[in-house]
Amino acid sequence: MTTVTPISFEETDIDRIAEHAGRVAIFVDPEGRLDTGARRVNKLTRGAVARLTESESFGKLKPGDRSVLAYPVGMAAEAVDVICLPRTASVHEARKAGAALAKVRARDDLLVLAGSTRHVAEVAFGIAMRDYGFEDHKSKPAERAGSVTVMSNKPEEAQAAAAPLMAVAEGAFMTRDLTNAPANVLTTTEFADQLAAMEKLGLKVEVLDEKELSSLGMRTLLCVGQGSDSPSKVVVMRWEGGDKDDAPLALVGKGVVFDTGGISLKPGAGMEDMTMDMGGAGVVAGVMRALALRKAQANVVGLVGLVENMPSGNAVRPGDVITSMKGDTVEVINTDAEGRLVLCDVMWYAQDRFQPAAMIDLATLTGAIIVGLGHENAGVFSNDDTLCNAFLKAAGAEGEGAWRMPLGDAYDKLLKSRIADMKNIGGRAAGSITAAQFLQRFVKDGTPWIHLDIAGVASVKSETALAPVGATGWGVASLNRLVADMFEKD
Repeated sequence: MTTVTPISFEETDIDRIAEHAGRVAIFVDPEGRLDTGARRVNKLTRGAVARLTESESFGKLKPGDRSVLAYPVGMAAEAVDVICLPRTASVHEARKAGAALAKVRARDDLLVLAGSTRHVAEVAFGIAMRDYGFEDHKSKPAERAGSVTVMSNKPEEAQAAAAPLMAVAEGAFMTRDLTNAPANVLTTTEFADQLAAMEKLGLKVEVLDEKELSSLGMRTLLCVGQGSDSPSKVVVMRWEGGDKDDAPLALVGKGVVFDTGGISLKPGAGMEDMTMDMGGAGVVAGVMRALALRKAQANVVGLVGLVENMPSGNAVRPGDVITSMKGDTVEVINTDAEGRLVLCDVMWYAQDRFQPAAMIDLATLTGAIIVGLGHENAGVFSNDDTLCNAFLKAAGAEGEGAWRMPLGDAYDKLLKSRIADMKNIGGRAAGSITAAQFLQRFVKDGTPWIHLDIAGVASVKSETALAPVGATGWGVASLNRLVADMFEKD
């Protein structure tokens, strides 16, 4: 698994600045005012920092943007990165500043002169989140060595604030690694094994095999994977950091390790991207890791359905009727609408076994959500305004795009089947909404619920503020914050 860059926090040491041989970073506000570290660097470089801040190019920088002094005279440093950051910088501006540093540090040692900069821990979080690369399968991976040291006027305070953020970064890295992994490596068995390994962090992990799933009646989940040689599994991860009698938050993830579409075969072009169709399960795994690492004072259970959707002589067919764990029958119209068949059984099982205080499912479920929201926002569907608003607030605080979408009886009617209780698709129109309506049928009365369609945000073709091209880890930070805001007593 990709490891998060270790970041140490130290008292500001003026003498060490001139001797540092890697990169040095300083912060200057848009008006060109210098703090202690910047003033020292300015003196060492014979006024070069001041001249840069007075230039036209510096005036065009936005908060969080970077300029550079290459081979600064009077210093051993390879370069001085000058970050434009207001003294009243927001959390997002501070993270952007950290990300700008991570993008250029390569394998160099980085010395960050934070001084009394606001949100020092968030700068460190930005460095950690952006300093990621998935090169597990390259014969000559790029070197990513080098230390990061943040000098602060209050290093102990900065370290304490950064610790839970680094847990989130590690959770997001797990999500990225899982989502980026090729399907011949991340099989259903390998996925389950990686989740079981988190028992060493204090999670309680169970892996349910096909025999157990069959006895539970998870026939819609099993039908998706029956065409594959890879065995279908459900993994249950429990973090019990809250009071014994507190009902848990349930997180449910779609884990289709590869999606060919089954008998309703997808076009060949772009099918290689379907290694990311387990993105929902990847986010659940990352959140559970983050909660365990930071010892969250809440009860959370994460459940993921792991399957592979393949065509074969044993694959489920269009027109087949399957009975769900709930007992409702589903007419399979399109075998490429398989994620909802996985989720509905796991959702019902989660409610049946754990009686959760609330339930959130995540899935790279529909291309329709990308048509509607692009790659900027996940689709949010909910039956409960309080829970939904709390999540939207958490996502906004973390800078992870999320937009609420509608539900309604008129959409639900599109799922009517002539021969079964429902169809698994409702037609081309409102495809992401009818998918959510399908899932809502498996939410018990009184259970607050959110469905997150993350098809557009789980893996992207261009870099985001805190992630390179590929898997983003979207949702780990937001769900971690939701747990902190809504389910932790302290």
